[in-house]
Amino acid sequence: MTLLATTSIAAISLYAMLSTVYKSAQVFHARRTTISTTPAKDIETNPVPSVDVIVPCFNEDPIVLSECLASLAEQDYAGKLRIYVVDDGSKNRDAVVAQRAVYADDERFNFTILPKNVGKRKAQIAAITQSSGDLILNVDSDTTIAPDVVSKLAHKMRDPAVGAAMGQMKASNQADTWLTRLIDMEYWLACNEERAAQARFGAVMCCCGPCAMYRRSAMLSLLDQYETQLYRGKPSDFGEDRHLTILMLSAGFRTEYVPSAIAATVVPDTMGVYLRQQLRWARSTFRDTLLALPVLPGLDRYLTLDAIGQNVGLLLLALSVLTGIGQFALTATLPWWTILVIGSMTLVRCSVAAYRARELRFLGFALHTLVNIFLLIPLKAYALCTLSNSDWLSRGSVAIAPTVGQQGATKMPGRATSEIAYSGE
Repeated sequence: MTLLATTSIAAISLYAMLSTVYKSAQVFHARRTTISTTPAKDIETNPVPSVDVIVPCFNEDPIVLSECLASLAEQDYAGKLRIYVVDDGSKNRDAVVAQRAVYADDERFNFTILPKNVGKRKAQIAAITQSSGDLILNVDSDTTIAPDVVSKLAHKMRDPAVGAAMGQMKASNQADTWLTRLIDMEYWLACNEERAAQARFGAVMCCCGPCAMYRRSAMLSLLDQYETQLYRGKPSDFGEDRHLTILMLSAGFRTEYVPSAIAATVVPDTMGVYLRQQLRWARSTFRDTLLALPVLPGLDRYLTLDAIGQNVGLLLLALSVLTGIGQFALTATLPWWTILVIGSMTLVRCSVAAYRARELRFLGFALHTLVNIFLLIPLKAYALCTLSNSDWLSRGSVAIAPTVGQQGATKMPGRATSEIAYSGE
């Protein structure tokens, strides 16, 4: 047996053991997130908090922006609700101007047009400085939320120990392509396994940007750190959702997940857009993982296992695949043990997901294993080597305004919204 074969077998065996322990614990804890951690007496006696919804937009597709704002206007919330739409120097700002006219008579809406592009964080802060609500809900401009989302997230935030809460993410364009279907399943697993298990201990490590609520008093105390995040002396402009979540945890607040608060966001429908998004997310994840390390000792031991499972597990899988490919290239023999272990683990994971979601489509998530091994692992390796790069990789694109055909039907060019809109992790 060659050194490459031995290394591949050892790496995949260690990965299998670590992943089995980690994923088993994850599924076990994820099933318990429906238990409320908010004391009933606090829910009954506290007044209904006021909520400010902040929607930063940049070159957004006019139709997608319209759908987003309509979902906010239809919120069924007993408290005071204000909606702040901030255009961050878009080249198609006529879309925002048109929406201002639609909601001119709705006193809940406030529109701000910045003269030039300043970035998502500064656009959010521009709205925060104007607003005064007890809670702040960040919503991406390519996201629509169910009518009860504000109520459900605000209900979770009535516990004063909670600094942030997120809802469940879905793909609004799920049916478009095989990739959007795959991403929708990926979102379900990320929310209902990873985030749900973390929420069992009040420590969701990333409250996803498309729909996340924060306590104003906590956010104001962290605003300077949030706005001025640097990496190796350079501004770190993306990954704002993960960074803000880590800051909340560092300040001693709980971060929660509310699975019944449903938000649907436009996801990439082409592989090029998807990989650019994943590269940006990978860089922000690596950066903020370092920031999160000092926080872990103060959290439940499961969160340490979670960090090890995600990071060490990735390294072991990458090592086993790399040495397996080397074995095949040099000896023309297939790394059968590596293939068998990866195939078996994929089958088990997809079967468990299909059972928990009560949907057979999750068996098709096995395709993600191939995407992960041959595309995402090399991309994450590249991200690790280029952490200083803060390029959004998409700022040059502009959504084109719709045209109206002879029958009055709206016609749009292909949707590239997920690439050009401000999308969180």
